[in-house]
Order: sequence, then structure tokens, then C-alpha cells
Amino acid sequence: MPKLEIKNTEGRQHPAPEEFQILKTCSDSDFSDILFLCAQVVRARTAALIVQEKEQIWIKSTYGIPIEELNAETSLWEKVLEQDDILIFDEQELRSLGLDHEKIIAVPVITANGERLGLISLYNVSVIELTPNQRRSLKLLVIQILNFIAFRKQNNQFQRVQQDLEKRYEELEKFASVVSHDIKSPLANIISLVDLLKEEKQEKFDEEAQQYIDYLSQASHSLRNYVDGLLIFYRSERILEKEQEDVDLKPFFENIVNLYNVSPDVEITYPKAGVLKRVNKAALTQIFLNLISNALKYNHKDKRRVEIEFKSLDHFYEFQVRDNGDGIPKDSFKKIFDLFATLDQNDRDGNPGSGIGLATVQKLLTHMGGNIQIASEPGVGSNFKFQIKRSC
Repeated sequence: MPKLEIKNTEGRQHPAPEEFQILKTCSDSDFSDILFLCAQVVRARTAALIVQEKEQIWIKSTYGIPIEELNAETSLWEKVLEQDDILIFDEQELRSLGLDHEKIIAVPVITANGERLGLISLYNVSVIELTPNQRRSLKLLVIQILNFIAFRKQNNQFQRVQQDLEKRYEELEKFASVVSHDIKSPLANIISLVDLLKEEKQEKFDEEAQQYIDYLSQASHSLRNYVDGLLIFYRSERILEKEQEDVDLKPFFENIVNLYNVSPDVEITYPKAGVLKRVNKAALTQIFLNLISNALKYNHKDKRRVEIEFKSLDHFYEFQVRDNGDGIPKDSFKKIFDLFATLDQNDRDGNPGSGIGLATVQKLLTHMGGNIQIASEPGVGSNFKFQIKRSC
């Protein structure tokens, strides 16, 4: 048996409080399987995970005996916890320490940084000496305990980061909402006054002044669209929290298309049959509003057409939104889904895009387990094909 020596503890590494918090809060059963395997390696009747927190020694988990029936041999483990290797105590040595056990094997639980969490204690062991493979097996099982603790620690860090990000996002959403609200009120006044000037004072303006008024009108409408789009983008998180429901496509599209069929130059066709099972109706509505709105705004033809197609696949619902609009250059296919990315082209009313609508579409589809692709030819039109994951 190795000679027991009490080492100098002044330079001893102590584990951070989080490791002990993990050990305290996790279930005892998280370690019982590992203790069972340790016992099988050396044919021990019982096993225990002993933890040392500062000056306190306590039993976290056991195999083969209830925790309340096992006493922590404090005088023995204080010595063992200063060792770096596996120790074996025979019956005679244990009796000299006042302990009633046939044989005990102690396996230290030490992190890669030298931090001592405790040890695995194996009681009433049948083997006489440990083989190299048995020693290796015990050390590998200790590594599994350390991996479990490291995983829980990393998971705790991820949760803290996620909570911090959620808090920051809520603050950003609130900021965007407040700022947008404060902007929209005076902006509406500016737009109204500019429109009033254009209607009632137009004959008093020379060509240059009229051009300035037109620029001011375009900029005001562009800013309003930008603010509205920004609010929709940040509110999309709330949309994703809506409950899933079944959607009958015919009335679903009728309600959307009625918003756009106010102009005689607009023709929108859509599926008259089909039911979607358990989908986020609010998110799907926002997706179609953005795609149809873009299809009509960026279309300078006399007759604007939008065709919506639906197909039910094994694992996805697939839609296509095809238009005869201005089209998009191939080298801009990826760019158009980036937030605030625009193509430097104005819509049919002369207003530039905000670069928010398609970014919102992709954000919603990503959270719905879907994706989107585009096929387009400038001057001919575009086809947006997207899928959303089926839940049943």
C-alpha cells in the first residue's frame, strides 16, 4: 500500500464555487450509474462519491447502500484527499483506523487544473490488487464525472449568455418601439404638410422648388416605411410566440388578397384548397404580406400579377410566390435577405426600399424550421419558393 503522507496545502488548488453548486443541485442519480460501473470494475459491494467543499466532507451519491446509512470516514478521507493516485486500504489497516470494512479503494476526483472535488470510495472490494486495466477503467470513469460537471458548467454559462441576450434584445425592442413611436407622430405631420403644399401651393413653386418638395415627400415616405419595417422586424419575435393552429388556405388567402385587390391593375391568384396542420398562422401571414407587398411595389408594368402555389410534401409545406415584376439580379440573391440591405432601386411610387421586409421573412422561416430560395430575371419577374416544417 502507498505510504500516506499529508502534503503541504498552502499551494493547493481549490475548485471554483460553481463546481460545488453543480454537485449540490444535480440529482444523485446522475452519478449512480458511474458508481455502479466503478463497483463492477473491482467487484465492490458498495460505492460512494465523496465531496470535499472547503473544510466540509459530505456524501453526494451512493451505489449499493442508501446515503443515510453510510458514514463519511472523515479522518481517513482527509488524508486521502491530499493524494493524487488511487489508494488501497486492507482490512487490517482499516481496523487500525477504527473502521469496520474488509477493503476500501479510494479514487481521487481531480480536474485537469489540479482542483480537487473529492473522491470515489469503493467498499468491501473482492480484488486483491488492481490490474493496469482496472486502474485505467477507474480513472476513465472519473473523467466521465468531470465531463458531466464541465458540461453542466458550460450549459450554465450558455444559459446566462442566453438570458443576457434576451434581456438586451428586449431592451433593444423597447428602444426601437419607443423611438419609432416618437418618430412616427412628427413624421405623419411632415407627410401631411408636404402633401398639402403639393396640392394647394403647387402653382406658386418654380421647377427647382417643386423638385425639393418631391424629394422631401419621397424621403418622408421612405422614412415611414423604414420605421414601419423596423417595428415589424422586432415584433416578429412576439409573432413567433403565437400558438400553432390549423389553417384553411382558402379563407386565409382571401383575407390577405383583399388587402391588395383595391387596384384594377393587380391580379393575385392563390390556392382554393388545402389545410395546414398546427402552424403559426400569424408568422405565415406576415411572410405572405411581405412577399406580396414587395411583388407589387417593385413592379412597373401596367398589369401586375402575383401567383401563389401550394404543395404538401412529406415533411414540409411548400409555397411559391411568383410575380411579373422588375426582377432581381442573380448576384444579389443572397444580399436581399440581409437586414437593411437594399438594391438601390425605387418602387413604383419612387420610394427606396428599407431592406427589412425580406430579412423579416427569412427570420420567421428560420424559426419555423423552413428555408427560402429565389429564382429571378430582371425585367421578367421573380419566384420566391419557401418551405415550412410540418409538425404532423
